[in-house]
Amino acid sequence: MSEKKASVHWEGAGKTGQGQVSTETGALDKHPYGFGSRFGDDRKGTNPEEIVGAAHASCFTMAFAFAAEKAGFATEVIDTTAAVRLTKEGDGFVIDRIALTLQAKVPGMEEAAFQKLAAEAKANCPLSKALAAVPEITLAATLVP
Repeated sequence: MSEKKASVHWEGAGKTGQGQVSTETGALDKHPYGFGSRFGDDRKGTNPEEIVGAAHASCFTMAFAFAAEKAGFATEVIDTTAAVRLTKEGDGFVIDRIALTLQAKVPGMEEAAFQKLAAEAKANCPLSKALAAVPEITLAATLVP
């Protein structure tokens, strides 16, 4: 069993306030975020959607690596991005899509097996399961020669 922690400290109102997000490991340590980094062009801070994207991409990538290893294949390189879309819904917002893009170099693996393992990793990684309320989670997987 594993439990990981993150914390946020926020000061001020929603639009004008500023927050700091920290993780137990220190990977994020009082990293700034706020309205500007979420909805504007502030590139100094982070935002919840990119953190969710990073979590999903890293979980999925690890699930794919384990699945390939279990199938008898050694992965050389795996690159994954997760694009998390936040859209307006009524008076609030909703994450309505996460688009995963995978590029992997797996010597000896055929395309059909690659696509099957990638789809299974997407379906079975803990973050995919936790994000099941997102209406659309897509995967574009490319096997790199």
